Amino acid sequence: MRDWKKSDIPEFVRMNMDRDVRRYFPNVLSAGVSEKLAVEIQKDIEDRGFGLFAVERRDTGEFIGFTGLQVLEEDGPFRLEMLPGIEIGWRFSKKHWNRGFATEAARGVLKFAERHTDIKEIYALAAERNLPSINIMKKIGMEKMDEFDHPLIVDGHSLKKHVIYHIELEKRRRFPL
Repeated sequence: MRDWKKSDIPEFVRMNMDRDVRRYFPNVLSAGVSEKLAVEIQKDIEDRGFGLFAVERRDTGEFIGFTGLQVLEEDGPFRLEMLPGIEIGWRFSKKHWNRGFATEAARGVLKFAERHTDIKEIYALAAERNLPSINIMKKIGMEKMDEFDHPLIVDGHSLKKHVIYHIELEKRRRFPL
């Protein structure tokens, strides 16, 4: 995991235009939106000391996606009891799926949060049918906390129902795995 580089952006754009990568989101992202998002993500890292870090393969050095932490604000689209809060998230290029990279990176993010922040609890939100992400949540020790209807997704859409998972870092700090 590392800061973002300009050279990451073309792959980030391709990733966000891939319908398979974005299948648990309502739509793909345009090149312009992805480019702006990459700049905003790096600014969050610089401003907060954490964010959605770029992930590269150790063996090749190629950018393969991102994982990290982001702040969920009370005044955002969600009206959830646990807000404000810190969310863990990830997204990887399709050619790097099913190789354990997302799980390894997410575990690294939890270790980073334990060692370098005072964050007490981390949440993960996903569409209820996003079983690949839910499986990663479970593998890193998160537990299901709640369900909700996503306010930005129209009623009747297959992605409307979402789940919330969480993990308490205080317990991990006291009883490391």
